[in-house]
Amino acid sequence: MTAGMITLADLAGEWRLTRVIIDHLAGREGRFVGQCQWLQDADGLRQEEAGILHFADAPPMQAHRSYLWRVEGAGLAVFFDDGRPFHRLGPGLLSDRHYCDPDIYDVRYDFGQWPLWTQSWQVQGPRKDMSILSQFQRGG
Repeated sequence: MTAGMITLADLAGEWRLTRVIIDHLAGREGRFVGQCQWLQDADGLRQEEAGILHFADAPPMQAHRSYLWRVEGAGLAVFFDDGRPFHRLGPGLLSDRHYCDPDIYDVRYDFGQWPLWTQSWQVQGPRKDMSILSQFQRGG
């Protein structure tokens, strides 16, 4: 990893993933525990998450999501699995904002304890006030 910035090669492979989701408006908290893999595809990497989500009093459920990671200039661009733009990061840019009208998603990456790293989201909107903290650690 270069001075605070990751490359696709740094991400490739399998990671343990834990995520804490706090819904401030509803006063509920959830926890996701699973695996995250960055797998080579034709244009970069495909991020695949799979695990179990425990949210408030609801029964545990299987959860899965996918993103596409691509090199863009000196940084990386993250897309939803259908190709829509999501957010970017790069040298000197470890935070970004995604608008999903009417909601705003602010993300911040922290690679300071590499290969343990975090991605934190603050979600604000007319009916949303959430904090989401994901921690990634190398290995399965």
